[in-house]
Amino acid sequence: MPPLARGADDWTQRQKVKTSEHASPPAFIAPVLAAGVLMAMLMGTRSSMGLFIGPINTATALGAATVSLAFALSQLGWGAAQPVAGLLAGRYGTARVIVIGGVLSAIGLALITVAASGPALMATLILAGASGAAAGGAPLLMGAVAQRVAPDRRGAAMGLVSAGSSAGQLLLAPLAALLISSIGWQGAMLVFAALVVAALPMARVFGRPPDAAEAASQAAPAIDARAALREPSFWFITAGFFVCGFHISFLTTHMPGVLELCGFSTSFSGLWLAIVGGCNIAGSLASGWLMQRVPMKRLLGALYALRAVGVALFLLLPPSAGVLLGFALWMGFTYMATLPPTTGIIAKLYSARNVAVLFGVTMTLHQVGSFLGVWLGGLELELTGGYRWMWMLDILLAAAAALAHLPVRESAAGTPATPLRPALAGSAAR
Repeated sequence: MPPLARGADDWTQRQKVKTSEHASPPAFIAPVLAAGVLMAMLMGTRSSMGLFIGPINTATALGAATVSLAFALSQLGWGAAQPVAGLLAGRYGTARVIVIGGVLSAIGLALITVAASGPALMATLILAGASGAAAGGAPLLMGAVAQRVAPDRRGAAMGLVSAGSSAGQLLLAPLAALLISSIGWQGAMLVFAALVVAALPMARVFGRPPDAAEAASQAAPAIDARAALREPSFWFITAGFFVCGFHISFLTTHMPGVLELCGFSTSFSGLWLAIVGGCNIAGSLASGWLMQRVPMKRLLGALYALRAVGVALFLLLPPSAGVLLGFALWMGFTYMATLPPTTGIIAKLYSARNVAVLFGVTMTLHQVGSFLGVWLGGLELELTGGYRWMWMLDILLAAAAALAHLPVRESAAGTPATPLRPALAGSAAR
């Protein structure tokens, strides 16, 4: 072998060894664990908010529509803050954004306990939601993990982080129900604020830059982030995630009210939400495993189709405890299983370093869906005393989301990726 070729081969082997060393289990585990814990606290708190609607309405006498609108605006604030959090992380560092967002979110949760008017309740919930997006939002944390994990492990990493979010719901939903019944909703809200602060030390993991070998592994061809916004595939994916927001937020916010109309207690509502969270741990892990083996667009289409079928069966069957728990199992397996493949396909098409901003845009539309799911659910409850039309709309939207993924392309474009701003490319160094 010629000396030049032999030297090039030796250099290639050294790079492979170096990449293997940097992708060792500790390097893989630390960002996944930190992101999972942060999402568990923030998303678990957010997923349990539906348990507070009834007590807050009783305490303030503002009416179901006003209280639901306040919670819906919180969802909207959560979404609007996602791309902003990504840009701020690129300029000031991920760890700083997480800590400042977490502190502000805790302050917002604490202020909810003294909000007696509609505008005050809306302002405090928007503060808690928008700042919570910075501390525990999926785009920021998934993007940070994607930059620190090799592509061949990215599916498992996304599934584990999403499972961490589900574990938060599994633990915090029954805790919220217990605290509300024992120390009142104000005390429960203050406990949740303290839990958010307690999770913030995990942000230090993201104060360290990703390894050079991992950063180099992200250099697969993809298009510029701004060009992605002109791609039909990106908007088909985003449209599906809009439906995901509508579906999830309607369930987590109004399912306690649905169960109350069926004659079940708050503790049963907490159990229902906990089962959804527990099953979603398995669903998220399975989704992360499957996205490495089947086309992600097909996986997403199947998940939305399963949601539509699940809601249809729920409407057709009598509302017994067994049926309701079966519905929790079905929804749990598909509930947040869309998160890993949605993040994964964006990273595959448009580069991992663009995930925080691009998925932030997708999450913004997700939260517009969340706003509509929460607000329209409360509006229908006040007008009709039930949720039947919301369930029908949910079925139609889920079916549309399944079809929307058919034209999505799943091969990366051939032009090199360029970050949205120079600051984003250098975010790791800060």
